[in-house]
Amino acid sequence: MQPELVIEAGRTEKHYWQDLWRYRELFYFLAWRDILVRYKQTAIGVAWALLQPFLTMVVLTVVFGKLAKLPSEGVPYPILVFSAMLPWQFFANSLSACSSSLITNANLISKVYFPRLIVPASAVVVSFVDFLVAGIILLGLMAWYNFVPTWRIVFLPLFIAIAAAASMGAGLWLAALNVEYRDFRYLVPFIVQFGLYISPVGFSSNIVPEQWRLLYSFNPIVGVIDGFRWAILGGESQLYLPGFALSSGLLLLLLGSSIWYFRKVEKTFADRI
Repeated sequence: MQPELVIEAGRTEKHYWQDLWRYRELFYFLAWRDILVRYKQTAIGVAWALLQPFLTMVVLTVVFGKLAKLPSEGVPYPILVFSAMLPWQFFANSLSACSSSLITNANLISKVYFPRLIVPASAVVVSFVDFLVAGIILLGLMAWYNFVPTWRIVFLPLFIAIAAAASMGAGLWLAALNVEYRDFRYLVPFIVQFGLYISPVGFSSNIVPEQWRLLYSFNPIVGVIDGFRWAILGGESQLYLPGFALSSGLLLLLLGSSIWYFRKVEKTFADRI
């Protein structure tokens, strides 16, 4: 007896989140494949994940700490910079990986059905592994300067979750738009480069004049970076609550709108890609 095939109108939309769970093994496979490609098929392996943030930290420390002599919130300047470098690199790497993830998996997307959300989500996982590897540098800096974090460090997972939400929100928008308009592949490097300078990575956001702090927080990464510094540095590092609330609200809006738009256009990916 032949098995009965039932074609149900609107099934994909009604069972989308259940399908996301059903295809979790595909999610694991894509994430593991990208991790292997990134770390196994390279000449110096994890050193790539360490070199880039370390060298950027050295340059920013020399420029802002030694030459400009900006305040360091009572901690060694390299630690001030690297506590912001971690969330920034996580965000930048996720943005780059997500934006191109659908294009690089075009063969898979055009042949079989699965919730397309799995593809950019797996790209964020790879960037999170980079984030964990780069965290070794921060631990090394803390040991070098005999710096011991305060009780605030227990809140770090909360700010990591906020950073992941920011990465996912921006990444989904760019992944979907990149399928329709390939111009966005040129926009991503510009966003990453420009964002590094307008975000408080090389300096503390406390040097921004008080009357501009709230306006500065319209950059949602400002809240993420300030949260990381508040949790890691402790002591003189203070969280500007109005700005943090504004940044968090914008991140929620970014994540919600990106999921809405991604789901709206994902059924056309196979035709457009």
